[in-house]
Amino acid sequence: MRLFCHSTLKYLPLISSLLFSPLVFAAGNDTLPQIHEAGRCALRGHCGKQGFFGSDLPCPDNGEAEDPDAETREKLKSICGDQWSDSKVCCKEEQLDALQSNLKRADQLIASCPACRENFVNLFCTFTCSPDQSLFVNVTETVPKGDKFLVTQLDHLISPAYGVGFYNSCAEVKFGPTNSKAMSLIGGGAKNYAQFVKFLGDKKFGGSPFQMNFPVPNSTFKVMEPMDKKTYACNDSDEKYRCACVDCPGSCVELPELAAQNSCHVGLLPCLSFSIILIYSVFIFLLVLAVSGHVAYQKHSQSKNERLRLLQDAALSDDEDEGDVVHNASMLDRPQKHYYLNTVFDRAFSRLGHMAARFPAITITCSILAVAIMSLGWLRFTIETDPVRLWVSPSSAAAQEKEFFDSNFGPFFRAEQAFLVNDTHPESSVMNYDNLRWWFDVEARVNRLRAPGGIAYDDVCFKPTGDACVVQSFTGYFQGDVGGLTPGSWDKALLDCANSPVDCLPEFGQPLNPNMVFGGYNDSILDSKAIITTWVVSNHAEGTEEVERAMTFEDELKRTLMDVAREAEQRGLRLSFNTEISLEQELNKSTNTDAKIVVISYIIMFLYASISLGSTTLSFKSILNNPTNALIQSKFMLGIVGIIIVLMSVSAAVGLFSACGIPVTLIIAEVIPFLVLAVGVDNIFLIVHEFERVNISHPDGPVSQRIAKAMGRMGPSILLSATTETVAFALGAAVGMPAVRNFAVYAAGAVFINAILQVTMFVSVLALNQRRVEAGRADCIPCIRVKNVDPMLSNREYAYGADDEGGLQKFIRKTYAPALLGKKAKVIIITVFLGLFTAGLALLPNVKLGLDQRIAIPSDSYLIDYFNDLDDYFGVGPPVYFVTKDLNVTERKHQQNLCGRFLTCDNFSLANILEGERKRSEVSYIADSTASWVDDYFSWLNPMFDECCTDGSTACFADREPAWNATLYGMPEGREYMHYLAKWLESPTTDVCPLGGKASYGNAVVMDVNRTTITASHFRTSHTPLHSQEDFIASYRSARRIADDISTRNNISVFPYSKFYIFFDQYISIVRLSVTLLSCALLLIFLLTSILLGSIQTALIVTITVAMTLIDIIGAMAVANVSLNAVSLVNLIISMGISLEFCAHIARAYTYPSTAVMELAPRFRFRGKDARAWTALVNVGASVFSGITVTKFLGVVVLAFTRSKIFEIYYFRVWVALVVFAASHALVFLPVALSLLGGRGYVDPESESSLESDLRSRRYPALLGDDEYDSDDY
Repeated sequence: MRLFCHSTLKYLPLISSLLFSPLVFAAGNDTLPQIHEAGRCALRGHCGKQGFFGSDLPCPDNGEAEDPDAETREKLKSICGDQWSDSKVCCKEEQLDALQSNLKRADQLIASCPACRENFVNLFCTFTCSPDQSLFVNVTETVPKGDKFLVTQLDHLISPAYGVGFYNSCAEVKFGPTNSKAMSLIGGGAKNYAQFVKFLGDKKFGGSPFQMNFPVPNSTFKVMEPMDKKTYACNDSDEKYRCACVDCPGSCVELPELAAQNSCHVGLLPCLSFSIILIYSVFIFLLVLAVSGHVAYQKHSQSKNERLRLLQDAALSDDEDEGDVVHNASMLDRPQKHYYLNTVFDRAFSRLGHMAARFPAITITCSILAVAIMSLGWLRFTIETDPVRLWVSPSSAAAQEKEFFDSNFGPFFRAEQAFLVNDTHPESSVMNYDNLRWWFDVEARVNRLRAPGGIAYDDVCFKPTGDACVVQSFTGYFQGDVGGLTPGSWDKALLDCANSPVDCLPEFGQPLNPNMVFGGYNDSILDSKAIITTWVVSNHAEGTEEVERAMTFEDELKRTLMDVAREAEQRGLRLSFNTEISLEQELNKSTNTDAKIVVISYIIMFLYASISLGSTTLSFKSILNNPTNALIQSKFMLGIVGIIIVLMSVSAAVGLFSACGIPVTLIIAEVIPFLVLAVGVDNIFLIVHEFERVNISHPDGPVSQRIAKAMGRMGPSILLSATTETVAFALGAAVGMPAVRNFAVYAAGAVFINAILQVTMFVSVLALNQRRVEAGRADCIPCIRVKNVDPMLSNREYAYGADDEGGLQKFIRKTYAPALLGKKAKVIIITVFLGLFTAGLALLPNVKLGLDQRIAIPSDSYLIDYFNDLDDYFGVGPPVYFVTKDLNVTERKHQQNLCGRFLTCDNFSLANILEGERKRSEVSYIADSTASWVDDYFSWLNPMFDECCTDGSTACFADREPAWNATLYGMPEGREYMHYLAKWLESPTTDVCPLGGKASYGNAVVMDVNRTTITASHFRTSHTPLHSQEDFIASYRSARRIADDISTRNNISVFPYSKFYIFFDQYISIVRLSVTLLSCALLLIFLLTSILLGSIQTALIVTITVAMTLIDIIGAMAVANVSLNAVSLVNLIISMGISLEFCAHIARAYTYPSTAVMELAPRFRFRGKDARAWTALVNVGASVFSGITVTKFLGVVVLAFTRSKIFEIYYFRVWVALVVFAASHALVFLPVALSLLGGRGYVDPESESSLESDLRSRRYPALLGDDEYDSDDY
């Protein structure tokens, strides 16, 4: 954030002082005036001073008005107007000289509004010179001065109508250099005319030299009449007095109303949610009708069949009985056709498996060498932590605009801010003398502290005027001197300064906005619940020595404020603070905390996977019978190697892409292992489980042949999942957001490399492990041969009688799959999952956007209190600039495109549009008037301000033809424009010329003298206070809308810029980006699945299932208060990949059913699609459940114990939803959907072996009865 209000007022005495110093007169009488009548004076002439440094005071003069001499008359007319050409006056020439000099100073603040200036001049010209002065001026107090008297107090009567008209004409006049209303300078921020004139009349140092009261006219002043001259409205019908839009709302052309936001609701529900719920309700109603009708029909049909059965012989025919013996009914509809592509892949993976198993040493060595070579890229490993380079594409408009702004105007300043609040009684005020005095001491300590290298605040602070540091604190009201506060009057002193900041200027000369130094108050700052101090530090380009010095000071400041926080706690107070480097430090601390939790999570998943693999052929019963069996049958080492392969794939991917110059992000470091582990472990389980089946069905073949057969069946399944996931992830590489793009690249690479290593290196290790088992050697220590083991374990023939099923597989085959595929179960499942899908869709509008920075840091961080206090107590919004690019402002038409204070400015110029938007701040989020350098530059040229722009001893435009005027015609253009502009930008801000451009606009305009153009310039304003992510996003959208409107209407290039925009740019397009990215990924999944499975129907069901899973996860995000941002978008991409991993293997097992497994289906119960769905569940269901579901669940549960909110919200909550919804959709919904709507099936080439049929005939005699056939003993 940048300091917008430059120190431009240091040179300004109070306007009241400027105006009243000429109103002093020589004493003519030695008593108070008593006569009040027309033609008589009350004051006249200079009478002297009360002190050496005081101003001249008037003396009472109740004499008659007099005709001035000709020279005085001309001077009076030149100052006050032609209406004074023939009247008597109560003033002298000396007074007119002073009046003219001081009105010029006031002109620099209000001259842009002719009505305000005219009313202002009339008030003081009338007060000073009116021949009827005694009618509305009554001297009430004098003091002697030698033989004269000095007036020290008087009453000045003005009519309420005049007062209201005078105030209204000046209320909205802006003073551009300070980006504020002129009323805050000339009227102390008055809210009505009474406060306005009171401020003007109060006697104070630097203000009025005597007390001027403005009592309300009443019967007390019987012989007096209030001054009631005509006032001019700022939107007066006379164009001579009409003010510009920026100074007068009544003169503005109304901006077109904004189109209503899409906020369609039915009651409390968004229209989308209501429509979806309504459709689902209709579906339920129709379903109930259909079920009811079906039940009624079934009862009727059953009754009819019972009557028919009495007339028929129920005995089965011989053919039927024979058919029962010969065939399982499910086999009657088994697929008969081959799919060419699948056959090709089957053979290819069979050969690959055979080679890997036959030459394990070569395969493993080559794999390790390939990974080692790719891992050399770790030498170029870098982690990107800069949020700008993470979340914003370098080619995006936001990034280019930031670069343009920083390169032309310099980076924003660095802010160190502290809040002091009452911790004992949070609802009570923090304001008391002891607390304030202690805070003076705290700030003094900060000023005295020295960082390593002797760096003090004065060495690094922001000094807009070159001499004083900017510290925005209530202590500035007293210029850091605690003596300005006393126990008895501290409250009055603070109130006076807060009500009139221009009376209490800090050392850097800028009036302090009470909202920036006090917080949590309503009417009076004495009720403030917080004291706010902001130390402003200069910023420089990243990596410079100046930035290093600033960061060193900030480290020392942080340690000091930590000590102060402990002191505050002892006082019953709470100090919260933030330095510019605090957030980055706390984010790093959060990362270190997360790393421990992530490592523990991975270790648990590793251990489970390693142990669980061993249970595939090792039953509890066999261990009890002979414990030594566990030493051989265990696959713990195989599991460890499988996990090592996962880590190798991650290492290879990181090395490969680091070598390509793609930096790693914290998201990649934390998420990629989780993703690859999910995919990798599942594939490992599938390969091992299938290999164990082959060991049972083909025990006599060499290990390499058994491996080849297992890979022929599972290889294409792994290819399906790995290919679709890799392509889907790679699609994210097209996204401009670096965090998402880099993640997509690393994810695609890691998944692809992992799949290659699993079908090569892991297969080789599996072959070696099988040879170890058959040789009777111990797991983990293969050099030891185990004795006293069951003979079957060291003999291939063990397989004939061995149990090829684990407990989970048996449960799925005998209980789960038959129950799931029952007719009633299908209806319930479809209804429930469509209900979940409906709920997810209905919740879509409730997903919020944003990422609260409080979530990204540890929950015990000291910054949490600071961010809370910032939201609760800071009443000022962030600054915003509207920047012009390569605009030739030396041309008149472009001047009119930008200006707002001159008669020929375009109605929809930049300044006028911003002023119009300020008036509807509830939708524009623009709070303050605009600091327009174009207007202030032209005002500076006004020869009326003869001490501003000068050529030698004369005003620049004093004798210009045409003269300086409010129409802009005759104003400089081309090289002359550039000449005076350069002069203005070097013009210092002084007490005689507050419009000098150096302090306020020194870095706001970038000139290209050679091309006679303006390369860049900015127009400064600020947002309303922003307290939520929704506010920040909405304000950014609004600023974009406003800039686009300005650009379109004026055919110029304008963009908005504020420091926080770069972080919220993603939210302008993240919804569209998410929908596009996920939709394209789903389309690719559909296309690839269609090709690899050979069935459009099945591919469509898989794609719909993945889409339903994603929708349910997004709905869960809405319920769990997880907002959409780059982090959650990455998680959605992960969810898509893992959901596909859940579904792909089941879909392929459905399309290419194993004949051996299909024969095990319950007789007469399943046919066609039902039989294939049952086969798919039995074949790979256990692998999917144990390989992904349980592994992921164990890993995710650990994340619940993290101290990091970002992990707890964006990882734990989303991943829990992922595991639950992905597993339930894959293992519950998908088999049911496939049994109803699945596509055609194909012959599995690996199921056609005559040997397998022979083995099954030996194991499952055809003449066994149904009960025996389905028993547990086969």
